[in-house]
Amino acid sequence: MAAVPRVPETQDITRIERIGAHSHIRGLGLDDALEARMVSQGMVGQINARRAAGVMLQIIREGKIAGRALLIAGQPGTGKTAIAMGMAQALGPDTPFTMLSGSEIYSLEMSRTEALTQAFRRSIGVRIKEETEIIEGEVVEVQIDKPAGGGGGEKRGKLTLKTTEMETIYDLGTKMIEGLQKEKVQAGDVITIDKASGKISKLGRSFTRARDYDAMGSATKFVQCPEGELQKRKEVVHTVSLHEMDVINSRSQGFLALFAGDTGEIKAEIREQIDTKVSEWREEGKADIVPGVLFIDEVHMLDIECYSFLNRALESPTAPVLVFATNRGITRIRGTNYKGPHGMPIDLLDRLLIISTEPYSEKEVSQILHIRCEEEDVEMTDDARELLTKIAMETSLRYAIHMITTASLVCARRKGTEVDIQDIKRVYTLFSDVKRSTQYMIEYQNEFMFSEIGGGEYGESAASIAARAAAGAAAAAAGSLRVA
Repeated sequence: MAAVPRVPETQDITRIERIGAHSHIRGLGLDDALEARMVSQGMVGQINARRAAGVMLQIIREGKIAGRALLIAGQPGTGKTAIAMGMAQALGPDTPFTMLSGSEIYSLEMSRTEALTQAFRRSIGVRIKEETEIIEGEVVEVQIDKPAGGGGGEKRGKLTLKTTEMETIYDLGTKMIEGLQKEKVQAGDVITIDKASGKISKLGRSFTRARDYDAMGSATKFVQCPEGELQKRKEVVHTVSLHEMDVINSRSQGFLALFAGDTGEIKAEIREQIDTKVSEWREEGKADIVPGVLFIDEVHMLDIECYSFLNRALESPTAPVLVFATNRGITRIRGTNYKGPHGMPIDLLDRLLIISTEPYSEKEVSQILHIRCEEEDVEMTDDARELLTKIAMETSLRYAIHMITTASLVCARRKGTEVDIQDIKRVYTLFSDVKRSTQYMIEYQNEFMFSEIGGGEYGESAASIAARAAAGAAAAAAGSLRVA
């Protein structure tokens, strides 16, 4: 008799929010007709690329067609990763979205094809349905009685829950009290308690308690007080990935292996058993397959072996939608002596839908910098932002974005409230961009160790390298910049 695969229990994890390069992205900024708004949800410009990504979103949501692949190609700093992040945000947390860099697979302690297989199975979710008895209500009062004399006796308490139609008091034991304290449950929270396992889940705050506090965190969610009976039968849905099921059924430590990251290579027999069981659950109506997205950035870093694997994997009926991104032109295909567009073989490119991104205009760059200032909570004068926009056009958008926080620190140092032109100038003199740094190295190349820039057997002259570096750093040069 075949063993039933173990399914990991879903757990709520406290989110740690930090400002990242794409933390301002909230979606693709499309309307209901899949038309891209000029500025929306953190996205600016790239109208055609976002419109095309919206069409791919519809394919992903319907989940009927497997093996579709998309390539986002464009110059550095034109929003390729931002579009992929926008797709992830638009799909929501229920659709698996796996991000991978092309160079990552070479640093893992497993074969390249195994690393890609695990990435594929991370991107395929299984939505498992089960009916369970729960208690759902709004917390009226939590009363915990401490043991007499301060000893280590058993804790006791009472929990008062209510719905719109009834109110009941429950006696609490030690396990339930610990569960309530762990979830930080207080009066006004709407909670559910699984009668079988005793698991407590906090759904949010009741709308009737919305005015209890002057300020709330961004993660605070308000919900209506439940209706009807406190005890009810409810269909609970767990979404787990095929990879998570593979890991807990192939390792003795089970669920802990997911956190340890020590997944290792997984035997094909384990995957076959998981696939067979999931197919049975689908036929019985207990589970659904949720095809997700596998995003591989810097895809030109893969070699011919990986490309051959992807060619075959895309033909699988359970393959997720693949999204690739690259900033390369015609270059050598890794693992061969041949060149190809974007460093990829023609037979794989033939399977892809290709989206091209375009350099941002000066107006779009200004809007992006304005959004980043809001995201990083930096007050900046119009003149300073105009200068920063010129710097971005002269050097690169990424360099200008890095200057926002550093300029705000310089401003705080002089006890200013708004970043001004003098702060931008100060930071510009402190930190070099690629073009100035390259020019400096060429001028002082003989002072550096192992300098190999003199031409001859190394091919390029100092002048040609300087010209190439300048052209790459300034995609849309907009005149001379003077900040001295």
